[in-house]
Amino acid sequence: MFLKASRIHNGKQYLPPNTAIELSEDGEVKAIHEAYEGAAQCYEGTLCPAFVNAHCHLELSHLKGVIPKHTGLISFLQQVMKCRNQFSETEKALARQKAFDTMYARGVIAVGDIANTTDTLSFAASSQMYIHTFVEAIGFHPEMAERNRDFSLRVWNAFHAVKSTQLSLTPHAPYSVSQPLFTLINEFDKHSLLSIHNQECAAEDEFFKYKTGAVNQLLEGLQITTDHFVPSGKSSLQTYSAWISKSHPLLLVHNSFSQKEDVRYIIQQFPQVYFCLCPNANLYIENTLPDVPMLLQEGAVICIGTDSLASNDALDIYAELETLHQRFGIDWEQLLTWATFNGAKALQLDSIIGSIEPGKRPGIIHLANGEVQRVL
Repeated sequence: MFLKASRIHNGKQYLPPNTAIELSEDGEVKAIHEAYEGAAQCYEGTLCPAFVNAHCHLELSHLKGVIPKHTGLISFLQQVMKCRNQFSETEKALARQKAFDTMYARGVIAVGDIANTTDTLSFAASSQMYIHTFVEAIGFHPEMAERNRDFSLRVWNAFHAVKSTQLSLTPHAPYSVSQPLFTLINEFDKHSLLSIHNQECAAEDEFFKYKTGAVNQLLEGLQITTDHFVPSGKSSLQTYSAWISKSHPLLLVHNSFSQKEDVRYIIQQFPQVYFCLCPNANLYIENTLPDVPMLLQEGAVICIGTDSLASNDALDIYAELETLHQRFGIDWEQLLTWATFNGAKALQLDSIIGSIEPGKRPGIIHLANGEVQRVL
């Protein structure tokens, strides 16, 4: 099978005009042919590798439209905890399946999926998508660290029984994970990929610097004491990154309030750091966006996620790219790299997907007039 298009993006850059992709019947890239004049299936628009959604919460799909927009993160989190169990198991399962199927139809081949429960266990060994499951550990009280770890390990073990790879035990966020729990997660596997909700609201850094602000209200509402917590006087990122080994690849998610000094610091400290942007979720919750020009200036490796249907109107990577293009004027050649190759690299899947190169099976999608269609 030979494919040609007005433009072909190979996951890293646009290829020269009249380039053709040669594929086997099972979707493996056999060769790339420049100046190809032979018979081929031709497309108006762009062909590129299938998308990678580096951050998603499929288990929250039943909360679509439930939580109002622009409440701020603290109120949003309170609403998630209040509402997430007000649905039947059937309603939850149907919502998850619909979200999964829609995401696949919109060109996604791989997902970094957050799991606090075993609700998404049925997707773990999906033949349609590659799924890296991040089992989140949560617990801010230091005396409960082992109990919190053990609860998450039960979830981790359930997923491990289904698949032994593409699985991590990971912290939720710095304001919801105590230092002892960070240590236990770190000791579980010092080389695992960690996905961390990072600097999603201004209150996070305020809490770590001064122990003031809205994070106190969140923890008090959960009846979690903060008596043990001593502010570091530094940002959350500069504080918690000292609690984990530098052998961990890091997937930092949201980064809405990350500052230049933090981005520079973490890139210098950790050999592998990826910054996952979920712009439409950031607009939904905080009505703000990360400082993308600053991230680019500092050499950040950027990938794309959607967050959840509790915080987004759709799990649509193309819609995220459109927002970044409209708000920051970023060209599509760069955006498509973020959504394909960088995402695959962040999820440690770049030897299989993410770029159109011989030997890979990246999936091919067709982009035209705002529409996304799977070619294979």
